[in-house]
Amino acid sequence: MNRAFYSDSISNFLDSSPEEILGILAKNNPFPLEQTQRDAWLIEIEILKEILPSYRNSGSLYLEFSIPRMGQRIDAVVLIGSVIFILEFKVGEKDYTSYAIDQVMDYALDLKNFHETSHEQYIAPVLIATKAKSAPAIIATTPQNDKLLLPIKSNVENLKDVIDNTLNFCEGVQIDRTKWEEGHYKPTPTIIEAAMALYNNHSVADISRSDASAINLSQTSDEISNIIKFSKSNARKSICFVTGVPGAGKTLVGLHIATTHFDKSNDLYSVFLSGNGPLVSILREALARDKVKREKEKGVRVKKGEAMSEVKMFIQNVHNFRDDCLVDITSAPIEHVALFDEAQRAWNVEQTSNFMKRKKNRPNFNQSEPEFLISCLDRHNDWAVVVCLVGGGQEINTGEAGISEWLNSVHNTFNDWDVHISSRLTDSEYAAGEALKILDGRSNVTYNDSLHLSVSMRSFRAENVSLLIKQILDLNVDEAKSTLSNVNSKYPIVITRDLCKAKQWLKDQARGSERYGIVVSSQAERLRPHSIFVKSPMDPIHWFLDGKDDVRSSYYLEDVATEFHVQGLELDWVCVTWDADFRYTRNGWEHWSFVGNKWNKIRKEERKNYLKNAYRVLLTRARQGMVIVIPPGNKDDHTRPPSFYNSTYDYLKEIGFGNCEFNSCNNLQRGSKVTERP
Repeated sequence: MNRAFYSDSISNFLDSSPEEILGILAKNNPFPLEQTQRDAWLIEIEILKEILPSYRNSGSLYLEFSIPRMGQRIDAVVLIGSVIFILEFKVGEKDYTSYAIDQVMDYALDLKNFHETSHEQYIAPVLIATKAKSAPAIIATTPQNDKLLLPIKSNVENLKDVIDNTLNFCEGVQIDRTKWEEGHYKPTPTIIEAAMALYNNHSVADISRSDASAINLSQTSDEISNIIKFSKSNARKSICFVTGVPGAGKTLVGLHIATTHFDKSNDLYSVFLSGNGPLVSILREALARDKVKREKEKGVRVKKGEAMSEVKMFIQNVHNFRDDCLVDITSAPIEHVALFDEAQRAWNVEQTSNFMKRKKNRPNFNQSEPEFLISCLDRHNDWAVVVCLVGGGQEINTGEAGISEWLNSVHNTFNDWDVHISSRLTDSEYAAGEALKILDGRSNVTYNDSLHLSVSMRSFRAENVSLLIKQILDLNVDEAKSTLSNVNSKYPIVITRDLCKAKQWLKDQARGSERYGIVVSSQAERLRPHSIFVKSPMDPIHWFLDGKDDVRSSYYLEDVATEFHVQGLELDWVCVTWDADFRYTRNGWEHWSFVGNKWNKIRKEERKNYLKNAYRVLLTRARQGMVIVIPPGNKDDHTRPPSFYNSTYDYLKEIGFGNCEFNSCNNLQRGSKVTERP
């Protein structure tokens, strides 16, 4: 593991001059070395040389330690005895800001969760404000009791005592430096984190797992890159169908290809397209904000509008791309490669024709969205590649055609295109079986195992959650019980009838800047008595990106998101509040829509499927764990009698979900230094 600008034993660090250490840091720094950074490094080196002599033969030191998932670097990681110290210096600061506290905790969580040989070690995040007043340091584990300590506040004078007291508090054998460095880093970034890392030139290998239990994302990305190169070299037009379980990294693959081929002057230039409006807006905003922040740190001022213009070139709403191609129906788009995220959500002929008639004044439009989008790339005289990123069982809106419409379009209109199909597209959840049969016998159709992502990468804890939710929704009780027993050991799922308890549970579980929020079905009209207004406008950009001090953010637990806001995105901890629109009965699920003053039974199979898929989306959004709230109902309210809710609650209890319990002061009590969680 070579992730630090500087790494050595504490002994060698102490025997080296500050100038030597600074030279190594500067040599390994890929950015221009600003005077402020140089001065900060020298101050940090001086502080470390003052406090580390007592541990000369006890460990090792890593400066500017990379966290690719977050696109950041830890000032110093120090291994002493049985403890990994995460040291974040705020040179010249007098206060311990909440942002800085979350920052050092996030660094510690990254190692605890994703670095293989850090999983079982004590990790002590220490925030050092060099000009702060002296105060007693609080040393305590977090409520999860997984050997991760609460952030410790220290100034320069107290730092030696902090290290001594932490070592006394944490029992265990000395960490083997060689074995620790050999530990695999297996991150599972959110799609927002991944987009920022890729945009800043990290490879997909840097920010993804590479363990044997998962098909490496790099393998799928490389396979698509090879198809693109072959198509260009041989003047071929190709379409690829990439499948994967929820959270497996399909969007990540698309973003990787788009960021790899980002140069407009190169005919490999590509575009990432999605019909998911919230996802596109959030990714653009996140990348633009990050661009402004990073350039500011380098001393370069970039206006947000400029950053946004750059981002918009390669992340586009599929409908905007479509409309641009409508303006001139003969010219080919600038892009030779188009990656369609959630391709199964593209519109069928009826929905597309209806839209064109109403919104675009084109009454005779007779193509489905897939057929028209392929035709746009087909305008190139030489070569083109379309990549369809396909999710199963996630169609949640009227007119979404599923993947069969793409296959039918290829068969009916684009016979000369090479077709590369994931070998798992035949699975029932993709509903492509009949459409695939029409391609039988074509010589230019290839099935490829590398185009399927089989394991959820959403979280190292959440690998089997999508399977569990499928079993619950399919009423496979015995299978769900078995899967739940494996899931709950590392991914807590609890249920409650009390929304207030659920909110407190979320707050107690989250550490650092781990994001949490409430999600509900877009049909959940009778949660108003619980102050949940599903039709109330909310801005997904603020909800997903803003901090704990912003009332519009998910952290405030006031605004809620629906399946339309969260599809393709994720939070660390989720509260799913379950209304009477989707009810369990002994005869199976019942589907209801609230209109006026009463519930109306949904009878169309298509709408039933959309509602079931909405709950599938909601119940697979959490990376770390979730709480499910089934309200108790009210016997005096004819729209919310307890019978509408009790059967669903009893069904989940039968499967084995435990009740929501919380205790905000359940720290491991060990000695006088341990205090209640502040």
